[in-house]
Amino acid sequence: MRKKTIIDSRAFSGTVNGGARRVTSYDVALLAGVSQSAVSRSFQPGASVSPATQAKVMRAAAALDYIPNAAARSLSTRRSNLVAVIVSNLANRYYPQELSELSEQIARQGKRLLLFTLERETDVGKVLCDVWQYQVDGAIVAAWLSDEQLAEFARREVPLVLYNRCPRGHDVHAVLCDQAEAARLLVSRLAEAGHRQFAMIDGPGDSTTAQERKSGMVERLLELGLPAPVVVSGNYDYASGGQGLRKIIDRLGRVPDAVICGNDIMAIGCLDTARHLLGIQVPLNMSVAGFDALDASGWLSYDVTTLRQPTQKMAADAVAMLVTLMEGRPGAAERRRYVSCLIEGSTARLTGAPGYPGQRQAMRAAA
Repeated sequence: MRKKTIIDSRAFSGTVNGGARRVTSYDVALLAGVSQSAVSRSFQPGASVSPATQAKVMRAAAALDYIPNAAARSLSTRRSNLVAVIVSNLANRYYPQELSELSEQIARQGKRLLLFTLERETDVGKVLCDVWQYQVDGAIVAAWLSDEQLAEFARREVPLVLYNRCPRGHDVHAVLCDQAEAARLLVSRLAEAGHRQFAMIDGPGDSTTAQERKSGMVERLLELGLPAPVVVSGNYDYASGGQGLRKIIDRLGRVPDAVICGNDIMAIGCLDTARHLLGIQVPLNMSVAGFDALDASGWLSYDVTTLRQPTQKMAADAVAMLVTLMEGRPGAAERRRYVSCLIEGSTARLTGAPGYPGQRQAMRAAA
């Protein structure tokens, strides 16, 4: 009968765990009684390895305190397992749910998110050199890219998916929510409720998302034959909401019927200034609405009327599209469009009846 050999992890203590050298996959393979390639596959999500073999590898790795070397693995596979995500600092600060969804979806593919932030969208060229240095496997970019920058991604053969951006005349994969249509929907509902004089606290001038929202609002008001809106600039922050409302009232000489803010943070700033500093009753004397359905917009003291993008679906589809490209299956450039869902909060009159309880409040009452 063949004698079974048992290798005790203590046999490695003098040369491995003792600090003379770092534990390698060879050590784990020797202790587990498997091949080195089996050790590598055991640490690769989705790789072909039997549950029994993986269990032996994991026991051996735990006994030796082994941690896979990502850098060494990338040299052997010629993949960094890194996905670059480029967003503005404003998005990073106010829309953490989008980054969280992207990170989760990327991790499910056995990759890691490498985040690059921009002070403004036009700064994207400043970070691209860093992106190339990290040898990323692909990129998801929520910023406007020039023709030259798009061409550079193609030249370097770095798979690219644009997030909420859609350049014309380029065959590039993209997922985007129709911002202009969302603004049109909001204007239509407010106009049906009797609002006539509109105003807007706009987002940054270099934000394509902000400008699409503004154009949708202006176009819909023109179609309805209503007065042109008073538009003031903002920076997607709380202070812009209050400052913007004061500028609007100064220009109009009165309180507008409705103020549409480029995002929920500005809508909250506008609300606080209206209610607590200017004594304006919202929504009785003025309706306020925002975009993006941030968590804070649903708090009881705000309950903002807003528009929610299907963030989870967009993130999942963006990563799925990128993985397809990274696997060498490009196909024709695909652009997936999504629509926003209107959240009827208590800050806007959408039915023509002042004080109408918002959608969130109605759901809470039903619960």
